[in-house]
Amino acid sequence: MRTQVGIVGAGPAGLLLSHLLHGAGIDSVVLEKYSREHVATRVRAGVLEQRTVDLLDAAGLAGRLHREGLVHQGIELRFDGVGHRIALTDLTGRSITVYGQHEVVKDLIDARLAAGGAVHFEVDDVTVHALDTPSPVIRGTLGGEPVEVECDFIAGCDGYHGVCRPSIPPGVLTTYEREYPFGWVGILAEVAPSTDELIYAYHERGFALHSLRSPTLSRLYVQCGHDDKVTDWPDGRVWSELHARLATHDGWTLREGPVIEKSVTAMRSFVAEPMRYGRLFLAGDAAHIVPPAGAKGLNLAVADVEVLARGLTAWYRTGDGGLLDAYSDTCLRRVWRVQDFSYWMTSMLHRYPDDSGGFDSRLQLARLRYVTRSEAAARSLGENYVGLPEV
Repeated sequence: MRTQVGIVGAGPAGLLLSHLLHGAGIDSVVLEKYSREHVATRVRAGVLEQRTVDLLDAAGLAGRLHREGLVHQGIELRFDGVGHRIALTDLTGRSITVYGQHEVVKDLIDARLAAGGAVHFEVDDVTVHALDTPSPVIRGTLGGEPVEVECDFIAGCDGYHGVCRPSIPPGVLTTYEREYPFGWVGILAEVAPSTDELIYAYHERGFALHSLRSPTLSRLYVQCGHDDKVTDWPDGRVWSELHARLATHDGWTLREGPVIEKSVTAMRSFVAEPMRYGRLFLAGDAAHIVPPAGAKGLNLAVADVEVLARGLTAWYRTGDGGLLDAYSDTCLRRVWRVQDFSYWMTSMLHRYPDDSGGFDSRLQLARLRYVTRSEAAARSLGENYVGLPEV
């Protein structure tokens, strides 16, 4: 095959980039390791920033999102048995939309295939080559036959465990990483949500989050041990911890329902710099990971490919490579702003196992009381949560 931009990974970053390039008249080929069904049903993040919704809207991808997404104008911080609302829209003029990442992926796949886009699933043994030349190459196996994609540029949108970042020669990248001493057990329950807005709960037993997916589906999380497995958390234990950690003095009730999906997520912060090597550009989880408390992973990936699409469009239209040369620096400014916010949310809401003497927990409560009583502090949280327009 011959194309202008070869894209490794059919997650939201790769598919959105392909769609944005198509709108600019630029050809692309997307190669994905897993099946279409697998990538379209992986339950992931569900909070979209205003900026993300606006971009999807402008690209003609937000029809179903507007019909089925849940627009939220606030979130709740719950501690000491009391809920405190952060009025996002009143504080910032912007809102968030709850719409599952897998639903975004479904919309993107449908849009690319409807437009005749080249999206290939179940491509095995993908490798990338000649990255520092004007003609990089992607190789793999499709339907048992070898395939080679010659292109002008490669976009590595294949996630943290993908092949693109490890293909960059040693000594080029500097990586920054932090592992957290806890994880999340997440469940998707077939039950109407017990809340109209997301609830972030701080409790002596650990963090809990009540999110939503639809009027009939609830997404809930509880903090767990760093090495815990799904088998350590039978349904009864999950519900018991959710009841304890989300309880309020006014008798608020948590609805229970059948658990239809369960997983354990480790908490990690990770950044690779730079996000470019030669004609290879890294985007999304291939370049950075944020802990999920800030609801930023998907939104950060979208911001990356928006910048990349703008740079590639300028290069093909005018031959100006200035935006591509600035790609890494431009993205990393947002990445580190988001890392800071995600770390701040994580450290404020989770109980640390080595909190000897309770010093950390006292600081956490002091932060929570401040952010829920100070309009300036609440506005800072709100600005970061709904997404800063530019960084």
